[in-house]
Amino acid sequence: MKRLVLVTGANGFVGRAVVDRLVEGNSLPLAAVRQPGQWQGPGRAVTYDLLSTTLPDLSGVDAVIHCAARVHVMADSVADPLHAYREANRDATVRLAAHAAASGVRQFVFISTIKVNGERTLGRSPFTSLDEPAPVDPYGQAKLEAEQGLLELAARTGLQVTIIRPPLVYGPGVKANFRAMMKALDRGVPLPFGALHNRRSMVGVHNLADLAVHCLDVPAAQGVFLVRDWEQPTTAQTMAALARALGNKPRLVNMPVGWLRWAGRALGKQAVVSRLCDPLEVCLDHTAAHLGWQPPLSLEEGLRLTAEAYHKERL
Repeated sequence: MKRLVLVTGANGFVGRAVVDRLVEGNSLPLAAVRQPGQWQGPGRAVTYDLLSTTLPDLSGVDAVIHCAARVHVMADSVADPLHAYREANRDATVRLAAHAAASGVRQFVFISTIKVNGERTLGRSPFTSLDEPAPVDPYGQAKLEAEQGLLELAARTGLQVTIIRPPLVYGPGVKANFRAMMKALDRGVPLPFGALHNRRSMVGVHNLADLAVHCLDVPAAQGVFLVRDWEQPTTAQTMAALARALGNKPRLVNMPVGWLRWAGRALGKQAVVSRLCDPLEVCLDHTAAHLGWQPPLSLEEGLRLTAEAYHKERL
């Protein structure tokens, strides 16, 4: 008998990849979305809104993969970002997990963020799941508090809680800064990032979805696990590889990092430039050893799929 898995945010970037992976693995996805009537994916859909106290019926559901979230933005326009993130990403998460435990659901998989660990690994070893959390913005803080609430709930109820912290996620349909970078590289615009030799861990959305579904079959998948692609390229290497995936020759100028940081401060883009220039490395050892998992897609394959989807969207 196929297991039934509720996926929140099923029509989102990560959620849809999780649904597709569940179908590949012969599970039945139950898509939790705001407007079930507009769901065009496999399986059936139920109504779910992060900010509503009305929760979906979980009868017969074996596991929940919680992808829905108030996403991180560089410049939040709300008056109290921490309150908004706590409401959507902490309170809604713990409320759904408590409902799952009361409904007899076996496992709750939470897609958190590496921002719980911090923003960079400058002058230190790669992040691990044993590090003391050090979030520096409201998004990371709210995700940490959600994790803490889930672990407390697990201790009280016996619900198997699996927390996955991804770094930057890319893949078909990616938006925000990664898509802006693709647009520039696709146009052949020279970019001043050839001297960026800092390593930035990333994870393809297919690899992230694969780990989330893999955890459903591993009884030891309890607690916190970090995820990334197998490769850890430098920023310049990532951009060059992405340009090639788009069918273009990389055009990266070797501008000194100090000049880039100065330009970022002058233009009010310091946070964006820091993300490009600072290292952020994730250790995969614990996840690989404890869960017996490795990323199924290489960075090259992940970027190829991302580029193909980008070109199709522009047709």
